[in-house]
Amino acid sequence: MGEHSPLMGDPIMGGVPGYLSIGDFSRATHMTVKMLRHYHQMGLLEPAEVDPRTGYRRYSTSQVSAAQVIRRFRDLGMPLEEIQAVLSAPDLDTRNRRIAAHLSRLEKEVGRTQSAVVSLRDLLAAPGDVTARIELRATPAVEAAAITAVVGAEESVAWLQGALGELRATLAAHNAPASAAAGASTPTRCSPGTADRRRSSFPAQDPCRPPGGSLPR
Repeated sequence: MGEHSPLMGDPIMGGVPGYLSIGDFSRATHMTVKMLRHYHQMGLLEPAEVDPRTGYRRYSTSQVSAAQVIRRFRDLGMPLEEIQAVLSAPDLDTRNRRIAAHLSRLEKEVGRTQSAVVSLRDLLAAPGDVTARIELRATPAVEAAAITAVVGAEESVAWLQGALGELRATLAAHNAPASAAAGASTPTRCSPGTADRRRSSFPAQDPCRPPGGSLPR
């Protein structure tokens, strides 16, 4: 026969209370009281009863299994909204599809994590493990005529055409044939500013090193 619990005022069958306080339910499910209150607010795990006068929550012992399922899904990284969708699934196939979708996301995350681990291991590899080829080259000094200007990107093509024409005219005036092809218009950041500093020369030279005979524009 059932009797009355002196603490909860609940029926006890066979010595096992039919209802648990939120504290007892917390200990039985290894969920914090704060967590249980949050689950109640979002409708994920609602108490069996709520005292209208005191607001005390009471849970049925049959809810322990549902709480364990929720806790298991949380351990597997499933968001609460997805857990709620799984528990409220209308049929087994729908429930399994939602679980499989979460599994697929976990597999993708594992793949990204593995790629990140490989990249980090490469960064931590000893310098001797990295093969690098460095060459030093000596280039004889050459005389060159050059024009340097700061121009915007949209003006660079027109500027290059004009600069090459001016260079050819300057060389012709000095009876200095252009034995090498004209250097391309090279954008650099040798001086501050939003526009590029460009140089066209005969022959091409380091745009950051003023050559002899450079012609400022």
